[in-house]
Amino acid sequence: MMEQFLWVVLPYIVLTIFIGGHIYRYHYDQFGWTTKSSQLLEKKILLIGSNLFHWGILFVFGGHVMGLLIPIEFYEALGINEHQYHTIALVGGIPAGFMAAIGILMLTYRRMTVRRIFATSTKGDWVSLFFLIIVILSGLSSTLLNIDSHGFDYRTTIGPWLRGILTFNADPSLMANVPIWFKIHIIAVYGIFAAWPFTRLVHVFSAPLRYLSRSYVIYRKREPKQHSLQKF
Repeated sequence: MMEQFLWVVLPYIVLTIFIGGHIYRYHYDQFGWTTKSSQLLEKKILLIGSNLFHWGILFVFGGHVMGLLIPIEFYEALGINEHQYHTIALVGGIPAGFMAAIGILMLTYRRMTVRRIFATSTKGDWVSLFFLIIVILSGLSSTLLNIDSHGFDYRTTIGPWLRGILTFNADPSLMANVPIWFKIHIIAVYGIFAAWPFTRLVHVFSAPLRYLSRSYVIYRKREPKQHSLQKF
């Protein structure tokens, strides 16, 4: 019953909160749909920490798509064997994981030590940081503990399970032999997805893509008025 709840029931509860929460937030709190930037309060740590975190997360996300959403048969059809895939995943995943981890720890240090930022932090900010730290560190630990090329292959277990969740055909038996550190990582992901709609993380879905196609804003210098001299 616990396995059924963790790997079938709970994911759909989290997805319902994630989707429903965003719909509710969009309709009733559009003015709060923002990053709530604190750049004016502190810039030096933010510049380094934010760049490390965001670039690291982008590469980590890409790795998760390649490893979990794309079936293993696709790579086999391309002639990429398990050892080659594992090497590529480690070369790309470990640096990206460390970038994201260092970045989020720097941002946490900044929020805790800069008095003005600490004073303006909300409960949602702390919840976001807590789950992000657990997700990133547990994911990086899972990668480092599975560095052996003959170790656990998540593409034949977690990958099919996740695709089954998304296609409403979940199979909890696929998670039976998954190492505990991977399970901790997944449960932490549940937490961040459940909290997501109610925190500043909603800004992820507000990328200003319209700016790429909009017309340029032209600024013209106002010419001084010419005053004519009149003789009386």
